[in-house]
Amino acid sequence: MTRILIVGAGATGGALGARLVAAGREVTFLVRERRTAQLAADGLRFTASGLEVSHTVQAVTALDSAGEFDVVIVAVKAPALEAILPKLAPAVGANTQIIPLLNGMAHMDLLEGAFPGRVMGGIVKIVATLDESATVVQMTPMSSLTIGSLDSTPVPAEIVEALDVEGIDLEVRENIVAGLWEKWAFIAGAGVITCLFRGSIGDILAAGGKELILRAVEECESVARTAGYPVSEAGHQLSLTLFTQAGSGFTSSLYRDLQHGDPLEAEHILGDFAARAKALGVDAPLLDAAILQLRTHHQQSLAANKM
Repeated sequence: MTRILIVGAGATGGALGARLVAAGREVTFLVRERRTAQLAADGLRFTASGLEVSHTVQAVTALDSAGEFDVVIVAVKAPALEAILPKLAPAVGANTQIIPLLNGMAHMDLLEGAFPGRVMGGIVKIVATLDESATVVQMTPMSSLTIGSLDSTPVPAEIVEALDVEGIDLEVRENIVAGLWEKWAFIAGAGVITCLFRGSIGDILAAGGKELILRAVEECESVARTAGYPVSEAGHQLSLTLFTQAGSGFTSSLYRDLQHGDPLEAEHILGDFAARAKALGVDAPLLDAAILQLRTHHQQSLAANKM
């Protein structure tokens, strides 16, 4: 049986893991001590439309004696990734495939540097959260996972079979790098818009911000286009639909983390995007302003913590 390691059992890792466990897959979670205790006491609690379950799962805080895995799904936020890399080494063998589900591209360089030839591309689309009772709550029916090799070689059939389970719409994509850039451009655009103007799409539109919203979309898509990965027409239309819907409560994950005081992926998503824009010669003033605002907020937080 294909051995699957999921790094993280929060919203994304927990939701995907719950589906895989329900399908009888052999899954181990690498998590922090607090989450290990929660999983040991209550199991992996998962709710979705018409579904409320608790699974007994295997959870560890270290992999020294766990052996090698066939698939390693990395489902943590970017600030935690670098500290996790040394822990992953015992789990990665000559045939292990690592599928990171982070936004952006910096993590791909980091993982490929640590485990050359072992990294695939992964794109997850799911709206989920970890509530106050440590239950993973999937809030909409959308639950898709797109995977593909970075060099267009076929994905091993056993990996496709292992991940193709009820509750996860699995797609194997040949040009996965283009897909990663397209999602990055979307996530960056959402972050620029909602973090720079500090509100939901509906509120920003009501305040007269449509023109600037469209400029932010064009800036981010221009970066991807100049990098050699133009956003598809379908992807462009999705951004326009979500970012220009009157009354919409849509906000980016960056903005929600900012509101909640959670660790930010600002540098991973917007900082790296802005650096690449500069290197490519793309003028992106709204992107630059958004990352400056988030960096300023970070400096304020550091100062407040020292008081």
